[in-house]
Amino acid sequence: QVQVEESGGGLVQPGGSLRLSCVFSESDDGAMSWHRQAPGKPRELVAGIFRDSGATHYAAPVKGRFTISRDNGSNKVYLQMRNLKQEDTAIYYCQVGVSWGQGTQVTVSS
Repeated sequence: QVQVEESGGGLVQPGGSLRLSCVFSESDDGAMSWHRQAPGKPRELVAGIFRDSGATHYAAPVKGRFTISRDNGSNKVYLQMRNLKQEDTAIYYCQVGVSWGQGTQVTVSS
């Protein structure tokens, strides 16, 4: 099973930026993605990227503010988050194939 680990979460003020990182133990030929889960809400897809083509897709609430990217050589995927809003507060999870990390907390608060 692929091991997945996220990092980079933290506390940031509204309008601020954070960059999340995800490292995984072996490459998957499919897609990598970031998801988030806020308290009392279901987990939702934030952004995804295909390993080979680099094609990306984003959920409507984050389009234009978040950027997903990957580094195939080092088995990493990133999520650059800009202009953060309080509603972005959630635990962010990285998914690689069918494997998930434990998540990293992002809190947006003044």
